[in-house]
Amino acid sequence: MKNSEKTNVMRVLEQKKITYKSYSYEPDPAKTGAEIAAILGENADKVFKTLVTRAKSGQYYVFVVPVKKELDLKKAAKAAGEKAIAMIPQKELLPLTGYVHGGCSPVGMKKQFPTFIHETARDHETIFVSAGKVGFQIEVAPEDLAKAARCEFADIASGETDQ
Repeated sequence: MKNSEKTNVMRVLEQKKITYKSYSYEPDPAKTGAEIAAILGENADKVFKTLVTRAKSGQYYVFVVPVKKELDLKKAAKAAGEKAIAMIPQKELLPLTGYVHGGCSPVGMKKQFPTFIHETARDHETIFVSAGKVGFQIEVAPEDLAKAARCEFADIASGETDQ
């Protein structure tokens, strides 16, 4: 479960002197967030997914939400100060961020976009996010993640999904 291979995310955290733990598992982009939480032996409330959106203004935004919740596009637009936002098409993810679907992390993207983490992250001592590669996760304190990815905490999610 522990891992010795370094991803760009891990290198960025080390440069910023941020403590983290890394984990790896058999890479499968079809795995849901809930399945990944089970592999990690963690409560799914502590495992977060990274979603990339584009606002009507053309600005890109990154949102980090618990895997079992949905990004609430209205709340996300409000947090970003935009009229409306929408998920980007999956084919745009790699050229825009440098990450593939299932391996997108808020840390170490090609370009820094305004980033928001769901406020429930603060309920946990540590949370899990992708380490920038399918099959790799990092565990990090929410405040440290916010520092590393220059994030704000906001109410951006709603509902429970089966993801």
